[in-house]
Amino acid sequence: MAHPSQLGFQDAASPIMEELLHFHDHALMAVFLISTLGLYIITIMMTTKLTNTNAMDAQEIEMVWTIMPAIILIVIALPSLRILYLMDEISDPHLTVKAIGHQWYWSYEFTNYEDLAFDSYMIPTQDLTPGQFRLLEVDNRMVVPMESPTRMLITAEDVLHSWAVPALGLKTDAIPGRLNQTSFIASRPGLFYGQCSEICGANHSFMPIVVEAVPLKTFEDWSSSMLDA
Repeated sequence: MAHPSQLGFQDAASPIMEELLHFHDHALMAVFLISTLGLYIITIMMTTKLTNTNAMDAQEIEMVWTIMPAIILIVIALPSLRILYLMDEISDPHLTVKAIGHQWYWSYEFTNYEDLAFDSYMIPTQDLTPGQFRLLEVDNRMVVPMESPTRMLITAEDVLHSWAVPALGLKTDAIPGRLNQTSFIASRPGLFYGQCSEICGANHSFMPIVVEAVPLKTFEDWSSSMLDA
């Protein structure tokens, strides 16, 4: 859960998000080195009156500032392509959940079960209990087993939405008439909050997402109680 004055990302709750955090630090270090070198060169040019005429037209320097950016791009691109492959790889999911965006709430269908489906609405401010987060709590959470590959099928019924949970490294557009998919593995139990990240209308900011990762036995008890209800 993000908190005021937080500078970095939320703590990772999935292996993909951990990879994204590492890649962010890796790319940020490259940007830092480039910025430092650029600032140093600008400072030297502005503070010294000495000019080396040989440096004004030199093949060696031109080769350096042509090859170096290419090397930097490769150093950044290779880890990025690896993460993109990992994010698209969906193999043998234990659970499949279909998320459908509406104006303005989410509905979930657990396709492994015949009749397990429900709507998820934001809890109004006046109905919140102590400890719940305003504009983020929902009446029905999406419960998933931890440490189990989960596939998300995401679509919309009316307008564009986007299903996003930062702690899990998820952000997938919900498009009417199209079925997008993504996957995740919740590496620890907990509540992971998200929101629709597409400007989908007047109540765009009032359709939150809550993913609750629990042990497998707890998930089985929850699914049984939902089917019996």
